[in-house]
Amino acid sequence: MDCIFCDILSGKRDGHVIYEDDLHISFLDKYPIDTGHSLVIPREHHEKITDMQTDAVGELFSVVPKIAKAILGATGANAFSLGQNNGRAAKQIIPHVHIHIIPRYNHKGTVWTKRSIEDDAELEKLAEKIKKSIT
Repeated sequence: MDCIFCDILSGKRDGHVIYEDDLHISFLDKYPIDTGHSLVIPREHHEKITDMQTDAVGELFSVVPKIAKAILGATGANAFSLGQNNGRAAKQIIPHVHIHIIPRYNHKGTVWTKRSIEDDAELEKLAEKIKKSIT
């Protein structure tokens, strides 16, 4: 398996580590959206969050507030966004589960992708379809 994040975990690649515990590690993103942009990853390799056990997902997300708070304090950011992509179509570049913590600054603004408003009838049909698929 060729995984940049696993290489950082094993020491084969350098990473600017900001947090570590037995199950997780957090480091600065090499191609940041803004100053302080960091990633939180599980030490165990999983490509998508749906490949993980639910308790492991909870443990992963449980360290995010502590790291985000430290990033806000260190950078002086006013807020932060979280991102978590699964699969190439979702723009997941590295196939190892990771959560983006992206600091946001009032003086810079925030850019999001274009959004559209769907028809209520279509939304209702889709909601019902998803509800039936939940196991």
